[in-house]
Amino acid sequence: MSNLPDKRITDFINDHHVLTLATCFDEEPWCANCFYVYLEEDNSFVFTSDFNTKHVQQISHNIFVAGSIVLETSIVGKIQGIQFQGIISEPKGELHDKVRKAYLKRFPVAMLMDTHLWVVDLTFLKFTDNRLGFGKKLTWSKDLSFHK
Repeated sequence: MSNLPDKRITDFINDHHVLTLATCFDEEPWCANCFYVYLEEDNSFVFTSDFNTKHVQQISHNIFVAGSIVLETSIVGKIQGIQFQGIISEPKGELHDKVRKAYLKRFPVAMLMDTHLWVVDLTFLKFTDNRLGFGKKLTWSKDLSFHK
């Protein structure tokens, strides 16, 4: 698989702004809906959430997350959606400055809030797009092998 996702995947991601984030800790799953910015060059999502939320409490114990982005439609031929997996972290230093700038550019109202930013480094993407044919799926995965 390619280092970068198919353009049809990134176009879909860029056309939307809310993802559902799934977390799990101690056999207790949880979902949260979050406004996001997609950093195409890093293939990552940026969102904001407080430390006291259930999903952030869970990621402090389990950094592996999953989620989805969907197009709401009742027309089967137009169904589109992303399912993803990734590794979440709190950005620091230069990365924090970069993701903060990108987030505030898309959601300027966030300047008025005390924001805690999070980055999901994507490791897997599956894009279902029925416009390409019923049940047509495009996938991308990150090479997680470590070279010595």
